[in-house]
Parts: sequence; C-alpha cells; structure tokens
Amino acid sequence: MFEPRRGPLYPEGLRQKREREHAAAHLGTIEINATCCGSQKPESFARWRSETPDGFVFAAKGSSRYITNRRVLTEARPSIEKVFSGSVMDLNEKLGSINWPFSPTKAFDPTDFEAFLKLLPCSVEGVAIRHAVEVRHDSFRSPDFIALLQAYGVAAITAADGADQPIAAVMAPFVDARSTGTHEDEPEGDPEAGLARWVQTAWKSATGEVPVDLESVASEPAPAIAREVFLDVISGANVRNPAAAMALTRRLAKSD
Repeated sequence: MFEPRRGPLYPEGLRQKREREHAAAHLGTIEINATCCGSQKPESFARWRSETPDGFVFAAKGSSRYITNRRVLTEARPSIEKVFSGSVMDLNEKLGSINWPFSPTKAFDPTDFEAFLKLLPCSVEGVAIRHAVEVRHDSFRSPDFIALLQAYGVAAITAADGADQPIAAVMAPFVDARSTGTHEDEPEGDPEAGLARWVQTAWKSATGEVPVDLESVASEPAPAIAREVFLDVISGANVRNPAAAMALTRRLAKSD
C-alpha cells in the first residue's frame, strides 16, 4: 500500500485487507503489477475477483525484463506461457487488458515484433485476452507498426499528457489510455480543463474516433465502431492519482 494514499483514497482507520474493496467501490479498474514480479500469493487473485463488484476489471502488467527487454522477442515464448499458466487467470471475467511495456531503447523491428504478437494468446481457458503494448522508441511512430497492431487486434497504450509523445490510433476492439501528468498542487490531480479533455478523449475513443488534439500515424483511419475504453491514472504526482481517477469517474458518469 502506498502510504500517502491513505488520506486521498483510503480513509484513516480502514483496515488494510479492506483497501481493495474500498477502492473498487469508487473506481472501475485497478492495475496489478504483481503479475510480472511475482510478489503476490496465487490465492490473492481469486480473492481479488471475489471481493470486487460485477463489472470491475483489473489491468495487469504482463511483462518483465525476461519478455519485452529481450534482444530477440521470439525467445520470450516460455515466459509468456508462464504468465498465462499462472494465477492471473483466476481473475476470470475481471481480467481487463494485459500491458506489455517496452524499454525506451527498444526499437521497432517489424519482423521480430510481429513474431512477438503471434505469441500472445487470443484467449485462455475460454477467457478472451486483451493485449496492449506500451512502446516508447520513436521508431514505432510508423504506419507499419499500426498495421501490425490492427492485424492482431492489439492496442497501443495512449499516454497523452506525460513526457512521451502518444501514438494515437484505434487499432483494437478496445482502447487503453493513460493519464500520466497529474500535479501535486491540484486537489483533483488535474485542473478542470485537463479532466474535461480526458472525458472527451474517452467518449471519442469509445466511438472509434481519434481525439483531435492527438496526431495519428495510421495510414488509414480505423472504422468508427463502439469500443470499450480503459482509462487509468498513473505516474505523475502519485499521491494525487486516486483523486484524479475518482474525479474522472464522476465526470464520465454524469456525461453518460
């Protein structure tokens, strides 16, 4: 538990074992890092599933240095198989998107990257798996990269207000967007204009549009169809992220 969040998210006196239940009552999704670092007991995932409400989903880190930081990505097959033979599948229908983050030094190699995409399962034990890649090297700003993701139904994570320039294109049946630029001097993490922009981004993404303030590198626009949108608040001013996430949740509910 991140202690500075005790006030912003967890009220004083709340028992630690009830933190996830409390967070799930105020948010629609939480990202789990334990899937890639092995810091949780196997039974934890089934417990998290049981103590969260219907419709709640967990985003999960699928990657470790043994997978996406390899020089040859195809050598990661055993490590990828280990991810999906592990306890993460105990989340069942509450498993949201799997995030595969790549190092800023990892450049786009079309042949090797497509081979990596082929290793990602579409479903496991009857549960559909949604994959999202988080790339940082500028070489990925290529129509060829977008075409590969469209072909395999994989999303590129859009972090529109952080240091990295986003790759804005709708490539999968879902959208994975991240707010990474919260500010400690803002009670809700973002000023009203920033929160409103994220609400607009979420609704436009849900209909398959590319938000007008983001530059797309796709050679052709994706069809404008309804898509599920995952919007997370990470990085930035960590202590303000829960407030920003709850502020966005309230505004999205009002604009429905």
